[in-house]
Amino acid sequence: MRKHFFAIFIAALILALSVYLFAEKEDNKMTKEKNEKVIALPAPREKGALSLEECIRKRRSVRDFAPRKLAMDEVSQLLWSAQGITDESRNFRAAPSAGALYPLEIYLVKEDGLFHYMPKGHKIEQLAEKDLRPALAQAAYGQSSVAEASADIVICAVYERVSAKYREKGIRYTDMEAGHAAQNLHLQAVSLGLASVPIGAFAEEAAAKILSLPRDCKPIYIISIGEPKK
Repeated sequence: MRKHFFAIFIAALILALSVYLFAEKEDNKMTKEKNEKVIALPAPREKGALSLEECIRKRRSVRDFAPRKLAMDEVSQLLWSAQGITDESRNFRAAPSAGALYPLEIYLVKEDGLFHYMPKGHKIEQLAEKDLRPALAQAAYGQSSVAEASADIVICAVYERVSAKYREKGIRYTDMEAGHAAQNLHLQAVSLGLASVPIGAFAEEAAAKILSLPRDCKPIYIISIGEPKK
């Protein structure tokens, strides 16, 4: 009888160990796959070829772009200018935020897919491999500049992060913050020898669906960026 129970115990132990090892293997596989989709960006530069005043003077809204890809250092610089961390000790970012609550989420749409900017660690997470620029252009009522740009940066907002503290004023504060981040992007584009155009006319629900945004995250501003066509 004891031998019978012992055999059952050993069999159960082996089964449990097998299940544990399989689960651990699958978990490691998922973690590896997730990590492979996170890309560390080059460190941003703090000195450019143009002065701030020159960037302000040269900034223009450009809708005709040359067909070229952005270099990774250009992507890094643009995203950093919008929401990059500029004070590690206090977690302050490039654009001012009411109460330092940071409701903005930045999404990047380019030829090789959809990416979400992660300010902490200055990284991007790839969410899709398909070129979504044509679909985003359709959501922007057929504006060709959205499809032809080297990249579209979509500023999105989780309003609740700010309205939870500031109530009805939170919406205005969040929209103001989007403007701060957008102006940084426009000027940074000029500094890199690129051009940009602000896109405000688009169907919010369609854009949110294209970007697969969480329900509480709303797209509020598209900035199309690329090399101006000569």
